[in-house]
Formats: sequence, structure tokens, C-alpha cells
Amino acid sequence: MEWETKVAVVIREDLQTWQKINVTAFTIGGIAGIQGMLGKPYEDKDGKTYLPMLRQPVFVFAAPKEKMHRVYERASAQNVAFSIYTEELFATSNDEDNRAEVKKVASEDLNLVGLALYGDRKAIDRVVKGLKFHD
Repeated sequence: MEWETKVAVVIREDLQTWQKINVTAFTIGGIAGIQGMLGKPYEDKDGKTYLPMLRQPVFVFAAPKEKMHRVYERASAQNVAFSIYTEELFATSNDEDNRAEVKKVASEDLNLVGLALYGDRKAIDRVVKGLKFHD
């Protein structure tokens, strides 16, 4: 099935493995909050239910530090929805402090380590053009 929309995560490639996983998990939470993005809960044969997951695939890309802001600018220009994670958030421990850290910094100066993007498939393709899939 080819979707009209696309979900992509872009992670700065020089992060430690635990940081990459953490950033992916946190930023995709913003995508899950978009109306209609979650499917129905799962149920196994025994009737035990599980939380729903996103309804469509997520493509994960890696980018060098110097390209992270370019991805941000492309996403803004393509008018796609996206969440961000900045390096400063590794030193915080709650949502309120996270927001305070981001609020301190101008858009052009954000020290981006991850973004999760959602929008028209072609628009997302333009945003991630030239990036490689994360391995």
C-alpha cells in the first residue's frame, strides 16, 4: 500500500546508540498525537489487549550534524508538521524543563539532534532528499 502521507525521523548520526533510540521515541510521540495516526488496539488470541501503534510505516534517516538545520529549514519550507529534539534535552528530566530549554533558543540557533516529520509524501521526500536510511 502506498500512503499519500509519510512519517520520517531524522537523527543526527554522531549520537550514542541510546541517544538515537531515545530521540526517536520522544519525537515520534508528536506524530502519534496527530488525529487519525494511531490504529486500533491490538488483541492476541487469549483476548489480552495492547496499545495501538502508528497506522503507517516510519522511515528513519541519519544526518550529519551540519545538515540537521537544513532538514529543519526544508521541513519549515514544505509546511510539514514536525517535532524536534535538541541536544540540551539530554540534560533534563521532564517535559516542563524540556520546553524551557527549547524556549531559550532562537529557531536558527537550535542545536538539533532529531526531528520527526509528518506530511504529504512528496513534501517529506523533498525534506529528506539526499539523506541515507539509518542503519
